[in-house]
Amino acid sequence: MTGRLSGKRIFVTGAAQGIGLALARAFVKEGAALFMVDRDGALLEREAATLVAPDGSLGWAAADITDARAIAAAMKQAADEIGSINALVNNAGVNVFSTPLETSDEDWNRCFDINLKGAWNCCKAALPGMIDAGGGVILNIASTHAFTIIPHTFPYPLAKHALLGMTKSLGLEYAANNVRVNALAPGYVATQKVIDYWNSFPDPEAAKAETLKLHPGGRIATPEEIAMAAVFMISDECPFMNATCLTVDGGLSVQQHPA
Repeated sequence: MTGRLSGKRIFVTGAAQGIGLALARAFVKEGAALFMVDRDGALLEREAATLVAPDGSLGWAAADITDARAIAAAMKQAADEIGSINALVNNAGVNVFSTPLETSDEDWNRCFDINLKGAWNCCKAALPGMIDAGGGVILNIASTHAFTIIPHTFPYPLAKHALLGMTKSLGLEYAANNVRVNALAPGYVATQKVIDYWNSFPDPEAAKAETLKLHPGGRIATPEEIAMAAVFMISDECPFMNATCLTVDGGLSVQQHPA
């Protein structure tokens, strides 16, 4: 099987649902070998069973990205099962929304442990193998929260701003090792998380309508649209793209006020 990602051996976190599952499906379709990681082992096993990778090159492990030892073990398992990892996608994340003075220490730690430290744990596990192999690619799934601020979403934007900073720092640090490090910033995406957000309001349909109104095209992205952007960034089609961020939000972050 050949495709745009033939020869890529990709480690994807948060792969059991939402954007992560769409990434996994798109990567396999484009010929990649794939190793899926998620905290929900039962769901991960069920979804992994629906995928068919080239030459059976598909593995998975239940692991929490905040546990550096578990991630190191999963990276070793991935290398044993599909070969040395030459592409990492840090997709796992969590929404933690509050106001600054109402943010508890527990929520602060949870936000940064998952959205930032978890991504670093994966980078730290993947980078030595990439350097030894002469190159690789890391893609961090950020957010438009990485460069814009929505009131009452503290401290989530802080973590995503920091993730973008880490992307740039690692991209420069390891450019000479032929390791590209980039970020992809989706806006609103039609995932269960967004549906749950709408359902948290007294009138979910009104909340949905307000979200759609924010977008110049009157709709939000599908997970598959985010996945196809990730395929491009993981592929060898953009070899000189490094230490930067691609925004896929339908123009949301450009428009100062909705029409």
